[in-house]
Amino acid sequence: MRVALFVTCVNDTLYPRTGRAVVTLLERLGVEVDFPAAQSCCGQPQYNTGYRHQAEPLVRRYAAAFRGYDHVVTPSGSCAAMVRDNYPRIGARAAAEGRGRELTEAAESAVPKTYELTEFLVDVLRVTDVGAYFPHTVTYHPTCHGLRLLGLRDRPRRLLAAVRGLKLVELPGAEECCGFGGTFAVKNAAVSAAMGADKARHIAATGAETICTVDNSCRLHIGGTLARRGSAVRPVHLAEILASTEGDIW
Repeated sequence: MRVALFVTCVNDTLYPRTGRAVVTLLERLGVEVDFPAAQSCCGQPQYNTGYRHQAEPLVRRYAAAFRGYDHVVTPSGSCAAMVRDNYPRIGARAAAEGRGRELTEAAESAVPKTYELTEFLVDVLRVTDVGAYFPHTVTYHPTCHGLRLLGLRDRPRRLLAAVRGLKLVELPGAEECCGFGGTFAVKNAAVSAAMGADKARHIAATGAETICTVDNSCRLHIGGTLARRGSAVRPVHLAEILASTEGDIW
């Protein structure tokens, strides 16, 4: 089984620890992970902002970078959703415009093998107990893309429930958006900030030490909001919890 890590722009630039955690976790489970250096952005910022044609070269690049791999694993629900939900749309639109099937074929090669991390663990490796240890109280924020496009359902929670030492507490209004939404946070800053403030209040109400997400774009927005409110709650990606073992310092 050939497995590649798609680290994503946000993780590569701001949260490299998450990418390292994915590799540590998968290798502990006996998976050999490659990192194709040709990978770059999935094209989500361009596509979501209305620049569909500018996203097309990135569809081709993604398909080429991960050609030959059985599975592509990413610690990002939004980027996985971009590949799985929007790449076929981009290909179909290009074909309808009479520009051939190149983008359709690129999407067809990329979509079936692209997995968000928790999907890969639960659905492909068939594991929920990954041998993790994280002695903290944690609440979980299910991201919009994970909920609505990928249908992750209870996969992240099942993985968290199996972590030794971890106490999982419910987050009020968990399925409400945190307010990030990529360029939405820039173009609609006041609304985005208000949504983030609601999420921060709900997190504070849990009494948790840690807020966990499966997408570091949401972690970035939530973490910034918490920091501005003077909160001591730590935002953490799920991969970092699952990679943790006894002896790790948090």
